[in-house]
Amino acid sequence: MNLSDYGLSAQRGFLAGFDPAGVALPAHLQPAREMALRLPELIPTGRVRSFLETLPRLDLTDFCASASDAELRIAMLHYSFMVQAYVWGEPEAPIALPACLAVPIWQIGRAIGQPPLLPYSSYTLENWSRFDGQGPIDLSNIHTLQHFEGGMDEAWFILVHVAIEARAGEMLLEATKIVDAAKAGSPAEVERALGVMSSVWDDVNAIFDRMPERCDPYVYFHRVRPWIHGWKDNPALGEGLIYEGVNETGGRPQAFRGQTGSQSSIVPAMDALLGISHAGDPLRAFLDELHVYRPPHHRRFIDDLRAQSVLRSFVQSHGNSAMRELYNDNIRKLARFRTRHLEYAATYINRQASTAAGNDPDVGTGGTPFMRYLKKHRDEAEAHLL
Repeated sequence: MNLSDYGLSAQRGFLAGFDPAGVALPAHLQPAREMALRLPELIPTGRVRSFLETLPRLDLTDFCASASDAELRIAMLHYSFMVQAYVWGEPEAPIALPACLAVPIWQIGRAIGQPPLLPYSSYTLENWSRFDGQGPIDLSNIHTLQHFEGGMDEAWFILVHVAIEARAGEMLLEATKIVDAAKAGSPAEVERALGVMSSVWDDVNAIFDRMPERCDPYVYFHRVRPWIHGWKDNPALGEGLIYEGVNETGGRPQAFRGQTGSQSSIVPAMDALLGISHAGDPLRAFLDELHVYRPPHHRRFIDDLRAQSVLRSFVQSHGNSAMRELYNDNIRKLARFRTRHLEYAATYINRQASTAAGNDPDVGTGGTPFMRYLKKHRDEAEAHLL
């Protein structure tokens, strides 16, 4: 396996392979881009919908047919933020999305192979830039491009995820080497790569531990989280949201899951490599459902990794105690990452008080009972220790 075949690299992992700040959009999309970037100014007025409704109604058929992946994804970045702001920017959720937003995001979503609302890829993977373009993609050198309300807590929440994605890139590279080495029957190479991955996990977990430094739980719950909910299994939207002007929906409400860190491809990729499986139940079905919210080339990498990895059986069959311990070490550190996620979910969400129908502290932004989901998959990972 080669990372480049999937548009991935050791330096960026699942982050955009292009520099998001350097992507130009055609002139007819500039009003939308400018409106999106003004969201932190417009939202405090309490009438953000009236501003968004002034956008021109565009047919992006030609743009979607000729644009580069980078152009499509930056257009998705801006439109998806505006869609979320329209839905959640005023006290009562609407029943419909106006055509000036609904038609473009539907067309762009079809072009990039993802649902027409804010995905994790737009919120995080394509929503960053470096101060020093030649410097590292880490917390000392990155900033966000698109905001809802703005402020340190919102930016830090996004940027911690960006930094994690960048650092995890080396793990993805070693994963491909492990697949090849196990097939070739090279325990020394498998052992070496597992050791590197274990070290990268330490860095990833250390970055994740920094979340509380500049993202306060109360501010997160009341000022960051409300914007990223979806319209599936959300009591504020019933059966979903009508996408006006989108003929193929027949005027019927559409229900899509909200942006969630569970749409990140890091943990599913590591599950695939390590041979970790999850029981077939409603929570597993949710995990499978989230797969289509990822960029297609990320889905293909995870699927190919799961299909080709024989790591678990390779470790089991060789009787190499050092290799077995490194394999277990990677599972423990993956479980530690899941444990930290569970702890943050409790602190940042479950222990917060809310009366808003769309921001339930017992329901994740993806529309699931997240505490049970996170604990279950952490425990299932640990159950695979050899």
